[in-house]
Amino acid sequence: MKHLYLVDGSGFIFRAFYALPLMTSPEGIPVNAVYGFTNMLLKLIKEIEAKENDLCGIAIVFDSSRKTFRNEIYPEYKANRSDPPPDLIPQFSLIREATKAFGLPSVELLGYEADDIIATFAKAAIDQNMKVTIFSSDKDLMQLVDKNILMRDPMKGRVIDAKEVLDKFGVNPERVIDVQALAGDSSDNIPGAPGIGIKTAAELINAFGSLDELLENADKIKQPKRRDSILQNIEEIKIFRQLVKLKNDVPIKNKINDFSFPGIDLPKLKSFLEKHSFNKIIQRIQSEPSNTEINEIEGINQNQKNYSEKQIQYDLVTKISQLENWISKIKNLGIVSVDTETTSVNPLKANLVGISLSLEPHIACYIPLGHKKSKDTEALDFKNSNNETNVEINNFVQIPMDKAIKMLKPILEDPAILKIGQNIKYDILVLSKYGINIHPIDDTMLLSYVLEGGLHGHGMDELAELFLNKQTIKYKDVVGTGKSQITFDLVNLSKALDYAAEDADVTYQLYKILKKQLIKDRMVSFYETIERPLVQVLVDMEKNGIKIDVGKLKKLSEEFQEKLAKLEKDIFKLSRAEFNLASPKQLGEILFDKLNLPGKKKGKTGAYSTDAEVLDGLASAGHQVVKKIIEWRKLAKLKSTYTDSLVDQVNKETGRVHTSFLMSSTATGRLASSNPNLQNVPIRTSEGRKIRRTFIAIKDHKLISLDYSQVELRILSHVANIKALQNAFIDGIDVHSQTAAKIFDVSIDNVDSEMRRRAKTINFGIIYGISPFGLANQLGIDNKKALQYIDDYFQKYPEIKEYMEETKKDCRKYGFVRTIFGRKCFVPGINDKNPARRKFSERAAINAPIQGSAADIIKRAMIRINRDLQDSDFQSKMLLQVHDELIFESPTKEVKEVSKFLKKIMESCNKPALELKVPLTVDVGFGNNWDEAH
Repeated sequence: MKHLYLVDGSGFIFRAFYALPLMTSPEGIPVNAVYGFTNMLLKLIKEIEAKENDLCGIAIVFDSSRKTFRNEIYPEYKANRSDPPPDLIPQFSLIREATKAFGLPSVELLGYEADDIIATFAKAAIDQNMKVTIFSSDKDLMQLVDKNILMRDPMKGRVIDAKEVLDKFGVNPERVIDVQALAGDSSDNIPGAPGIGIKTAAELINAFGSLDELLENADKIKQPKRRDSILQNIEEIKIFRQLVKLKNDVPIKNKINDFSFPGIDLPKLKSFLEKHSFNKIIQRIQSEPSNTEINEIEGINQNQKNYSEKQIQYDLVTKISQLENWISKIKNLGIVSVDTETTSVNPLKANLVGISLSLEPHIACYIPLGHKKSKDTEALDFKNSNNETNVEINNFVQIPMDKAIKMLKPILEDPAILKIGQNIKYDILVLSKYGINIHPIDDTMLLSYVLEGGLHGHGMDELAELFLNKQTIKYKDVVGTGKSQITFDLVNLSKALDYAAEDADVTYQLYKILKKQLIKDRMVSFYETIERPLVQVLVDMEKNGIKIDVGKLKKLSEEFQEKLAKLEKDIFKLSRAEFNLASPKQLGEILFDKLNLPGKKKGKTGAYSTDAEVLDGLASAGHQVVKKIIEWRKLAKLKSTYTDSLVDQVNKETGRVHTSFLMSSTATGRLASSNPNLQNVPIRTSEGRKIRRTFIAIKDHKLISLDYSQVELRILSHVANIKALQNAFIDGIDVHSQTAAKIFDVSIDNVDSEMRRRAKTINFGIIYGISPFGLANQLGIDNKKALQYIDDYFQKYPEIKEYMEETKKDCRKYGFVRTIFGRKCFVPGINDKNPARRKFSERAAINAPIQGSAADIIKRAMIRINRDLQDSDFQSKMLLQVHDELIFESPTKEVKEVSKFLKKIMESCNKPALELKVPLTVDVGFGNNWDEAH
């Protein structure tokens, strides 16, 4: 039987766009959606060619416009949809070009949706006795499924048949239209009958047989609310049915015979890929039978085969003998990828559920250890539909936790066996609770981060797509979402096996690719001296946590609430109206309609903008009500972010908060933190300092703060070779006063506090590429004066201007900048044609070597401190890193001595790798709480 493949091209576009970070072509045109679309299409074609012996053809179907015949029936249809993102719009035409480059037809028709065209061709194919596969996960297409029409989710690779449709909608495919008409579809702005969801709609349709029967006998519905909802909306429901039903008679000129596909036109496709610099995709193209070859191009993915081309073997390890066999192999090979499955994303609260291991590509195992019996695990049949696991058991069984841990501990701690993980810090923390200290380690997330920091994300799903052309199983597809989400210990073992073993397998494959590239890019030394050893340092810090005075925090929350109430009262009085201060829409209406304040501007939604820039402008113009609104916003954010939420984040066992340090979330190498985020606790406001006072030392201890002084300015003076600044730092002169003296043309003795404040703002603003407008806002002066300050600054320090221009030039050429220790910081938008985006990227390029170098310095200090503290007799512990500051908890008796010890390490940590032209200086403070210490 001939087989027709229909591809929902529009669905591919949006998935590709949102799955990948913004990428631009050499001409500065956004191409992330084009790249993702091309990648997905290549994978799809290869899969079809590999298994299809009776191919009729392939067609890529697109939506043509926002307005269709459905808008004539119901004007509000899809009215809730926003316009496509600006960066996506120029990519639509390029995606059509990509389709043609593959030698595939691009099909669309004005006034009809892609779904209608797919329905039309599907019907035509069935009429000609063909099979049809629709590549899409769009639920609207599920009404087409029957014995000869199947769908396939291109991201998950799973087939959607009648059983899957029944599971999703509660009815067979032929009744999906009826259910959708009743339940509506919020994504398409179809309201449905009030109070009727998918589950209820399915119950009604199954009870009455069809929508027509239901509407005709609605008065017989037993439940009053359901009955009234249907009876009062019969005509609307009929309209909704017209909207959800796909047309299968679209007047399209294309015929099925037009879709024959002889194979990829390699020269044509190569030309398109080279035009847009899609080198990694070029590498994945295999030779055609005609021996037409794509020349091999160097890059991370060189020689990497499509993930799906090999047979996958995943084993469920439920017997001691199986585990012994795996351990024996690990000992022989000396390398293994490891991943843990747990009950929580918080490693210090998580219980171990299972461990997955992989020794070579496509071969992995999952060892369930903490699964609980549930409906899914009472009578299991583990025959995998893809014949990937070869596992079949009928009884719920797993190796006892204590026995498995005892067997695994020696290999996970064996210094001769390398353990590979993806964000392995999490796994180390989890397993440490079970007495296992994993080492030595490598981390694919960090390998990717060192190689391409700032270029893309470094999560496993994204790396698998980028480097393996693999769509991984998503966590939410295993445990669910929202109220129906379960913990991993309740997951069906068959699902757990596929998900967990895949994680270990993918991690192993990524390691093989990324480690080779690390050597090729000469980044091994950087990785080995900074990022890899930092993992254990952060593990220790996260375990340590920091003590919180919960009682004081709760009182502070009450104090903030009283202040908020007073501010709210004052604002209502000044605005002569009561409204929801947390609603930007209501606030905008009060400010610009009722009070008629100047500077009104509307966003895409039609509501007035009340962002910080707008409010700051109004406040600087003297509008008292706006000043109080800004004060209210800041205080409300402090209350919700810290005084309210921190109480809930205190670990009940330790009485401390244990933040999680994020190692790959910034483009410059800086650490971030989450759950809770302790990087942004304010220090310059009285409220912020009050919050810091709730971070306390335990009895007979003090908190010590060691903070690099003006480290970014010191780095700037080094990289730009600014002699005047270098001399000031060497001689211990206040650089802000010196800058003020130069700009305002006075002697340093005559610099007053206001001059110094302005000079300080300029000094630090220049590092971040501040604009005249930005400087004017910060100093409360006009743009002309701000521009004059910047011009004067560059005249006094011409080396800075030279550094900036040279940095931008290099970044445009290479796409990245480097820190003084060699870290690569990619800046994707540096050649963007959009002036605003390009300017933003230029500022990022100027700042990245400076901020990134500061990040490298403090990381080097942390690594050395962690090692030297362990080798010393000191009892002090490192608790937090906040940008240029380190926080320690120290026994009171050793505070002074250990402070000198730590200060010396921090001020010399650049050596012997690098000799700076200026000294590093660290300010030290200590006290009973964080505020006192800083």
